[in-house]
Amino acid sequence: MGCHTPSAAGGSAKVEAAASATYAKPSDETLREKLTPLQYEVTQHEGTEPPFRNEYWNNHRVGLYVDVVTGQPLFSSADKFESGTGWPSFTKPIDASAITTKSDGSLGMERTEVRSSKGSSHLGHVFDDGPTEAGGLRYCMNSASLRFIPLERLDAEGYGAWRSKIEGRVESAPSTSSSCALPPPGHKAGCETTFETAIIRADAADALAKTSGVVQVEKGSFKGAPAARVTYDAKNATIPSSALLHAGDDAAFASRR
Repeated sequence: MGCHTPSAAGGSAKVEAAASATYAKPSDETLREKLTPLQYEVTQHEGTEPPFRNEYWNNHRVGLYVDVVTGQPLFSSADKFESGTGWPSFTKPIDASAITTKSDGSLGMERTEVRSSKGSSHLGHVFDDGPTEAGGLRYCMNSASLRFIPLERLDAEGYGAWRSKIEGRVESAPSTSSSCALPPPGHKAGCETTFETAIIRADAADALAKTSGVVQVEKGSFKGAPAARVTYDAKNATIPSSALLHAGDDAAFASRR
């Protein structure tokens, strides 16, 4: 009996069918239970996580990135590249229908916001300073908006139809000339975190983790002593001076992660 190889058209049809699948957004109550405070603030309140301190900025594994809220496929590792910004960056979405865009005038600049099309999760922004050979766009995304599914887990998690968009392809070549990594003289970087950071005493970490406006607490050490790094929304939270070791981030902090 001869072997049958699926045609390219057949693979394309599977992707089209998968792209049109329904990925329902859970209720707000469910989201608050399911997501971490950082994931909730980023996806639901248009937050921007700190650069270089997020899960996927330096992830080079082969696989699929989906919406952390609904599970909708958004980006392929084959379209990811090193932008030098500290956030995961892609040249395009895995399917044009996966995202929506709109004008964003926050932070005193005009940008284009990117959202997932099914759950309307805030993902990040798209800029026109990406690799020219790949179309010239840079989708600057938040790791907190994404969940990564490695290639070997695609079938088990129900994403096998997307394998042809990922398998056998390599990550795009590095490009570190983006406006976030190297903004033109006199210009602001196109990406800015919306959260503040502080280094605090270790014994204050658990209490602050339960404070409204605190989105992430990382335990570790600071200058050889136990400490914690807190990421928080300054509009909704303040760090008590009695707990504060250092205002802002500091390279002397070593996370346990």
